[in-house]
Amino acid sequence: MTLFLMLSGLLALILISVPIAVSLAIVATVAIVGTQGVEMLPNIALTMFEGASSFPLLAIPMFVLAGAIMNTGGISRRLIAFASALFGFIRGGLAMINIGVSMFFAEISGSAVADVAATGSVLIPAMKKRGYPSSFAAAVTSSSASLAIIIPPSIPMILYGVMSGASIVQLFVAGIVPGILGGVGLMFLSYYYARKYDWPVEEVFQLKRVWQTAREAGWALTLPIIILGSIFGGFVTATEGAGMAVAAAILISTVIYRELDMPALYKAVIDGGQQTAVVMLLVAASALVGVFLTEMRMPQQLAQAVLDLTSNKYAILMLLNIFFLLIGLFLHSAAAIILVVPIVMPLVNAAGIDPVHFGLVVCLNLAIGQQTPPVASVLITACSIAKSDVWSVTRSNLGFISVLLFVLLMITYIPAIPMALVEFFYR
Repeated sequence: MTLFLMLSGLLALILISVPIAVSLAIVATVAIVGTQGVEMLPNIALTMFEGASSFPLLAIPMFVLAGAIMNTGGISRRLIAFASALFGFIRGGLAMINIGVSMFFAEISGSAVADVAATGSVLIPAMKKRGYPSSFAAAVTSSSASLAIIIPPSIPMILYGVMSGASIVQLFVAGIVPGILGGVGLMFLSYYYARKYDWPVEEVFQLKRVWQTAREAGWALTLPIIILGSIFGGFVTATEGAGMAVAAAILISTVIYRELDMPALYKAVIDGGQQTAVVMLLVAASALVGVFLTEMRMPQQLAQAVLDLTSNKYAILMLLNIFFLLIGLFLHSAAAIILVVPIVMPLVNAAGIDPVHFGLVVCLNLAIGQQTPPVASVLITACSIAKSDVWSVTRSNLGFISVLLFVLLMITYIPAIPMALVEFFYR
């Protein structure tokens, strides 16, 4: 009953446009005071502070900042030129370029919104000029950008690791194969559309052109190798790797490419700080909810209620998939992870589901949620760049969403797909 009242109160506050973080804090405070008395008020601020004081969370502003520097420092433009040389000879090559650049950008920024903002501002207008429908250009940009949630490094994976206690490095490793599968699937579908609608070839394949653009983008291409190699090799933590990403992006953009000036760096720092503040306030408010629910043993009661229905872990995964797909319609990925993961983890552990495997399932569910209105933060960003209607873009996006759903089913019911590399390197 208490959980139902909390959820009802939270939903009511969100519907009247109270920010989610503030709504969480209000609901949790009322619940704590209502059940334990006003003498608990002094502990609320301390609980929120301790909940947000986590070293792994420092990686979030750093990866966001690295992505912003890439966009303003000439790195993104060189990556697009290199991808064009590789994929431009294929019919519908500009769509392939879009997906390829998004996958590479995801390896550094970890943010789908940063990805779509960086690549979409260049590639969506280019696709429209070459005759691609505006809705398709926005759809392929949006869906490929959401691969940033599962391609390492990933900000939602960092949040999931903090909330669940799973290894962030193992989560990163587990995201490699599903991320590649998703990108390849999107490319095949784009090629099918290009053949069907006779979309153009961009350029003739030339090894000389590939070599030239690879040399120009060479320093940018070394970024994920250095950063992810250091993290996967155990030389640095994910947070330290994020610091390396920022330092390397600044060095390459200022000393080598000489395209990053102080005003652009200042803007990138401010934007990163604002995005981080939103996430950290959510984390702090969720700490209150987590403490209260744990004391009331509600996650354990939920786990027992589901286990009374079925103890089959694949049936439980199906129920959790449906649940997270629905949650993704209404909550941003950070809010969904922070609010829901601590509640369902007792059920996940009791069912014998590997927390790293479940982390990939959660993240891909929420990647799909970024493509499905009404919230659909990544989709809406792509629509604003393309100046297209959300619902027309959504219709064009249905095929790409289907690809992501197929990958979701594969990683849910064939755990070896995300876990094979983890088992090989770490277990």
